[in-house]
Amino acid sequence: MKTGCEPLLQIDGLLVRRDDVAVLDGVDWRVERGQHWVLLGPNGCGKTSLLRVLLGYLTPTAGRIRLLGREYGKTDWRDLRSQIGIVSSALQASVPPDEPALCTVVSGERAQLDLWGEPTAAEARRARTQLRRAGAAGLERRAWGVLSQGERQRVLIARALLARPKLLILDEPCAGLDPVAREEFLTRMEALAREPRGSVLVLVTHHVEEITPAFSHTLLLRGGRVAGAGPRDETLTAARLAETFGAAVSLTRRDGRLALRVGGGA
Repeated sequence: MKTGCEPLLQIDGLLVRRDDVAVLDGVDWRVERGQHWVLLGPNGCGKTSLLRVLLGYLTPTAGRIRLLGREYGKTDWRDLRSQIGIVSSALQASVPPDEPALCTVVSGERAQLDLWGEPTAAEARRARTQLRRAGAAGLERRAWGVLSQGERQRVLIARALLARPKLLILDEPCAGLDPVAREEFLTRMEALAREPRGSVLVLVTHHVEEITPAFSHTLLLRGGRVAGAGPRDETLTAARLAETFGAAVSLTRRDGRLALRVGGGA
């Protein structure tokens, strides 16, 4: 999509080195408002490093990053981070097992994990709204330690949404979910993606089966380099995925969803 407005995210020539190894090498990526992206690639391709750079937890070796009109190295990235929501299983270990779901959601607005103090009436009201939006309205008094994996992911979505992020990163959100819980989560994710004036979503995954129709664009990574970037119909092809994963694959499409088979004719 080409618009006259500044993109939400612009990355040019991103290089990240660790011990003389380039974990990201020459990455270019442009995300426009109104797009929803999938970040796809095998283990070790650089997905986690790219997320850590975006969140300001990893300093790039070279390259230019502009996010929400502000440039990395010329602004306080801690302030900008408050406009980026993230749902990741990596957060789960930091939530106290006896913390009620409502408090976990409020912690997102305060940029905390393990909420300090009691929620105010206004915070609780806003948190309940986001729990309903995430399909978790009945969970507000339930302790984190007794929630199922699927319930925890819905609470984390509500937590991220409470801060009204411009960019919402879903980092392998279906990890650990059974097939029914996964489909329920994907249905909820699709609804979020279709909300008018909602957050731009970035889904990080290994599995094309988790890509729902609302996701419009794909960034493919292999060995720290971009293997493809652009509209999903141009990038999510058997040939591109075979190059990305280093194996022959075949793709089938049904009702806007994809299925990948390894070893099929590309």
